[in-house]
Amino acid sequence: MRFAPNSVFALLAVGLALLAGCSKQPTAGNATATPAVPSAPGKIKLGFLVKQAEEPWFQFEWKGAEKAAAKHGFEVIKLGVPDGEKAIAAIDSLAAMGAKGFVICTPDVRLGPAIVNQAKRNGLKVITVDDQFIGPDGKFMTDVVYLGMSATKIGESVGAALHTEMKRRAWPVAETGVCVVTFEELDTARQRTDGAIAALTAAGFPVKQIFKTPQKTTDIPGSFDAANVLLTRRPEVKHWLVCALNDTGVLGAVRATEGRGFGAADVIGIGINGTDCIDELRKPKPTGFYGSMLVSAPGEGFRTAEMLHDWVKNDTVPPLDTRTTGIFITRENFAQVLKQEGIIE
Repeated sequence: MRFAPNSVFALLAVGLALLAGCSKQPTAGNATATPAVPSAPGKIKLGFLVKQAEEPWFQFEWKGAEKAAAKHGFEVIKLGVPDGEKAIAAIDSLAAMGAKGFVICTPDVRLGPAIVNQAKRNGLKVITVDDQFIGPDGKFMTDVVYLGMSATKIGESVGAALHTEMKRRAWPVAETGVCVVTFEELDTARQRTDGAIAALTAAGFPVKQIFKTPQKTTDIPGSFDAANVLLTRRPEVKHWLVCALNDTGVLGAVRATEGRGFGAADVIGIGINGTDCIDELRKPKPTGFYGSMLVSAPGEGFRTAEMLHDWVKNDTVPPLDTRTTGIFITRENFAQVLKQEGIIE
């Protein structure tokens, strides 16, 4: 087969070019002449899981976590986990999204071991907030990082404030009863109400006039029903002091007293949390809901998210147990205090 001269020269040129390309070895110079641009590292992702996403308390915790994220430059993934199945599934979802850890208020403290194991399987760090995990032995899991209120001290503050206001109103002790709406399945709840009872008895209030009434659900309907049972049994009481594990527990009991004809002058209810009672304290006409021990939900959200971020980024292990205290708010000061806390505008 014969080639035209021009074709021969063309083939030789192509061959020489290919040989030159194949024989060119990378050097320090040409290896970095057109370097690959590394992709910017993504933000650290952290989860924040809560058991009742619709409740103001947890929404304000999320708000605090978002503030921490804005300050430190990480991303917070907010998820509601109303039951154990959703809590475990959410941990897998966080891992799939590239999260490095999560804060959780568990829907059931007995899920602690399962949550910790699932976190370990996915290589995630975990901090529990508000409600402390319970282990298989029924004791607190003190080896898991926890941040929450000092439940007993908060309860004692409620009891002391109830007694102080009762004395200011000059109620006869013999005509006064204490409605304690309880939910003793939850240790934190029991510590709060037991603390209130301890403070009242320490102030000299008769134990025989302190009445516990259990709620089946930790919401306004649950406490309403519990208080109604007690009010039916104690028609002789003319003035009521009311406490519970949180604001909604007291609100339900106050609604029950209103249904029995008690006005604001004869009821002193003091809650705990300070975020579920804002509308109540804004009412033009006072009700039996006198005040609340504000525990800063935004503050707890900010602190736990910040602690987790520092743990993930800098390997700074947080303290295993951190406790917060409360601020007493009433109709007179709640707006100022809540503005300072960033809860209301």
